[in-house]
Amino acid sequence: MSAANECTLDALVGLDFRCIVADPPWDVMRGPDYNSNGPSKPLPYPTMTLAEIEDMPVSGVAAKDAHLYIWTINKYIEQTYAIARAWGFKPSCLLTWAKKPHGIGIGGTYVQTTEHVLFARRGTCKALRRVDSTWWTWPRGRHSAKPEAFQDMVETVSPGPRLELFARRERPGWTVWGNEVPCKANPCVLPPAAPAGREQPVVGSLN
Repeated sequence: MSAANECTLDALVGLDFRCIVADPPWDVMRGPDYNSNGPSKPLPYPTMTLAEIEDMPVSGVAAKDAHLYIWTINKYIEQTYAIARAWGFKPSCLLTWAKKPHGIGIGGTYVQTTEHVLFARRGTCKALRRVDSTWWTWPRGRHSAKPEAFQDMVETVSPGPRLELFARRERPGWTVWGNEVPCKANPCVLPPAAPAGREQPVVGSLN
């Protein structure tokens, strides 16, 4: 998750992505060191206000029939529904990543050990398959990094072309956008064009 303050989405408008994954840099503190009960610390990357996130022209890069996945945290679940609507999508259901507790850390009375993904739809984009759960126990990675298994799953559910907003690394078969991916002046890393008459292959599998 990282803000893309140096970037715009102008180069992607009109590309009609049918699957969009967004991991907005919510305006929060990092929390104390685990098991310290100390003060919260600032995040090591720039954040964005709710208004800045809502004003992103995501509607212009999405196809008329598309799926949207927005990573969110407990503090901003309500606002995430509003952002999805502002981007032109209808919220469908909330997915949950349940993390194994590892001590006193970020949060108040209850330490935060979950993150969520709001799944939203636009038009009539048919899913490639149905999934038998709305929660998973994927392993933790570095701070704020999301499990690759999540996008492995998304690739089996939502058709391409696919776009990841606020990406932290390149991923085959996806267009990635953010200030942690190559070429900040033009942050779009487009997948290789598929041969005429052939669709870009799905990468990854459900773990």
